Parts: sequence; C-alpha cells; structure tokens
Amino acid sequence: MVKSAIIGTAIGAFVIGIAIGFFIPSDSDTQEVTQMTVQQEKIGYDIETLTIGFIPSEKADELTPKAESLARFLESEFDDQVEIEVVVPSNYETIIEGLRFGHIDAAFMDTGPGWIAHDRANAEVTMAEVKKGKVGYYATVWQRADSNYSSIDEAIGNKVAFTSITGSSGFIRPIGTLVDRGLITVEGDDIVALRQALDDSFEFHAFGGGYKAALELLLNGSVEMAFGSDIAPEKYLTLEQQTQLKKVDTLGLVPSHVFVVSDDLSDITKQHLIDSMVKLNHQDNNQILKDVYGADALLPTTAEMHIGNFGQYLDLLPGIEQATFDKKNYDLPK
Repeated sequence: MVKSAIIGTAIGAFVIGIAIGFFIPSDSDTQEVTQMTVQQEKIGYDIETLTIGFIPSEKADELTPKAESLARFLESEFDDQVEIEVVVPSNYETIIEGLRFGHIDAAFMDTGPGWIAHDRANAEVTMAEVKKGKVGYYATVWQRADSNYSSIDEAIGNKVAFTSITGSSGFIRPIGTLVDRGLITVEGDDIVALRQALDDSFEFHAFGGGYKAALELLLNGSVEMAFGSDIAPEKYLTLEQQTQLKKVDTLGLVPSHVFVVSDDLSDITKQHLIDSMVKLNHQDNNQILKDVYGADALLPTTAEMHIGNFGQYLDLLPGIEQATFDKKNYDLPK
C-alpha cells in the first residue's frame, strides 16, 4: 500500500512537472505574449473617418449638438483612432446616395428610407429603436364615433385623409394594403400614375401634412376616414376630441427607426461600431441615445426581421422612392 502510494505520488509529481514545463513561459515566450497583447489592444481600423447620417430635419441646429455627443462617445469607443463625423441633411437622397457611393458609412433612418437604402444601396439594417418596450406602432384607420364602417375596404369611393404621401402609417401601409388586395390599380410606374390611381379610387382625398391635421379633417366632417397611427389621437387631440373618434381597422405594425451600416465597411470596423452602439443601452450611456430621437434602447436586427412585409408595401407604390428622396422636414409626424 505504501509502495503504491509512493509510486502514485511520483507519477503525479512527474505529470505536474511536465505541465509546469509546458505552461511556464520562457523569456522569448513572455515577449511573444506581450506583443500579442499589444496587438490586441491596438486594433488597426481601415478608416480614419467614419461618417454617420441622421434623419433629415429642418431643425438641424437642434439635433446636431445631440448627434455630436453621440459622435464623441463613439470616438472614445474607437480609442480615438477614428474620427466620427455627423451629417444632418435636409432630405433623404443625401443619405441614401451617400451610403450607395461610400460618402456615408452608417445612418439612423425612418422605416421606408431604411428599406430603400437596403434595396438600392445594399446597406445593412443592423438595429431598431425601442420605445416603451415596443419596436413600432400600428397603422390605424379612424372614423367619427357616429359612423359604422368596419373595414378599410370601405374607403374605396369615399372621402379620406392621409398624413403625407411618404407617411408610413398615414399613407404607405393603408394604400399598400388596398393595392395588395386588388382594390386599387396603379397603371404606370411613377408618382403621376400613383396620384391618378388615388383620384380614380376616392371621391375625395387630402394630405393633411401630419397626424393631427388628418384627424382634424375627419373631426370637421371634411372626410369619412383618416389614416394614421394607433396612438395619434391620444398624442395630438384633446380628451373631448378623442371621444368623437373610433377605429375602423388596424392594419399592422409600422416598424420603428433603424440604424443602417454601409456594406463597404470592413467586418472588423462594422462589428466594433455595432458593439459600441449596443453600449448606448447601458445606464451610464443611455441618455446620449435618448437625447437623439427619444429611444430607450437599440435592438440588433435585420431588414427582413424588422421591416419585413412593410417593405413589400413600399414596393407596390411606384414613385414613393423619388418622393422619399425629395421629402424634407422629416421631423413632422407621419
């Protein structure tokens, strides 16, 4: 028994000795490990400047300082090796064409323009904004409380109000739905054909310019239905006005703002940018994100997962792409 114990101890000591021999580095090994550590700490990015676009706004002077705060945060995340520039244009063409030709590397975008950038500029949708736990809102058809419509289909031949021709819930989703159901036919491939289809399909139609204006056209009797979001009455109307309305139909989810990244960025730069943006969800950095567009968090996603069939409705409406390019004042409600 003692002999076996001695032999076992000897073998164990021998094995430990071999292990120690393998894992105690020599001077040359120590130098190599140190060099590897230094190389890991100093990641070599393939660009010196990274340009980020923001949703077009006529209030660029208000948004720019908030965007600059985000830029400074990202520069620190890139160890000050990459300069972050911000662009707040007056229309979406600047951003989409910038992504397409390499002048802009990443951008915050509305749903529709984000889909166009994905489709036309091959930009990658990487994140979606989260507000109050939601990644979107619902396109809704509204009527006066004394009306009895039950479906969006009854809008055909009726008097209706839209928000704007590029409005996600106030035009694209409802008209895309009617085209998809075969109730509206667009004969042509441009905005003129789309406008003609509207003239042919409704007794009267108007673009209010925003949620509140479209709902007010409904309240004053100018139209029988108005299109917008599920939360628009609560957000823009008085309590008395809200009691005068009720829903006709709920059409589906309109996705929230997205953050897109150029396909031209290298994998290492792209991934580090995304990882850095995720850090805006952390409590210490979250106010930077909230100050920009009021989002509570950013959720990693893809174009297919987040925008999904909403992009299909965009594709059904000829001329919308050019209208989006020309659209200004995107801070107006849609």
